[in-house]
Amino acid sequence: MCGSQSWLQAAFQAAPAGTVLTFAFLAASLHAQTFDVASVKPSAKPVGRDYNNQITIGPSTFTGRNITLKRLIVEAYGIDPAQVFGGPKWLDENEYDVEAKAGQPAPQGELRKMLQALLASRYHLAIHRESRDLKIFELIVDKGGPKVQPVKEGEGTPALLGSRHFHGTLQQLANLISIQLTIPVATDDPTRPSMASGTPVPVFDKTGLTGTYDLDIEMRLDPTVPSFNRWQNVLQEQLGLKLESRKSQIEGIVVDTADRVPVAN
Repeated sequence: MCGSQSWLQAAFQAAPAGTVLTFAFLAASLHAQTFDVASVKPSAKPVGRDYNNQITIGPSTFTGRNITLKRLIVEAYGIDPAQVFGGPKWLDENEYDVEAKAGQPAPQGELRKMLQALLASRYHLAIHRESRDLKIFELIVDKGGPKVQPVKEGEGTPALLGSRHFHGTLQQLANLISIQLTIPVATDDPTRPSMASGTPVPVFDKTGLTGTYDLDIEMRLDPTVPSFNRWQNVLQEQLGLKLESRKSQIEGIVVDTADRVPVAN
């Protein structure tokens, strides 16, 4: 297994930009690195963009509830959603339920290879690598230094849906900010909550700070202040961090083809 994994990884990284990795290629290359048991099917009850993509990863398991194929690609290749280019519109809309189990515990890298093989066999996913100029934000330490400290392992409180409490790494915070920046100012109509829209600008953690953080974020919801400015104020005043805009060459994955309906279990 290790031999086939290192061979495929080398082939994928060494392939020139624009090289298409087809279903047949991936299936042949990854046949030795597959989940023992896997179920992939359309979700019976779609929940929508703000509540989907629920993922649980164990030592030998991967579970996705109401997960889009785009998010599956993100998890399989360890990239940011903004690094997935092209593909049909439904890639980020249709929701699926995925349950997969390996025969024994495996490192994260091997589980990702298994997930890549699963996408190739069930969705007939074909991709190629490509670099593009993208606008990004970098999360960095502000000039006064950080105002946060990581918690000890096992400490802290998990975040609740819809709360301003955050629990996780600073890259996870960066991912949250990326989505939050796409949410428009709330309307006066409480029956029409603001929803995330548009393609998020990727936010990369460049603070150099490691560990897990437990944060209560106080956000002043002033409709006259743009979302970016609100987050910048919170980061600088409460956390000792800030966002800086950059233009950068980002290597991503272009989706050439994919089946909307996965191969039956």
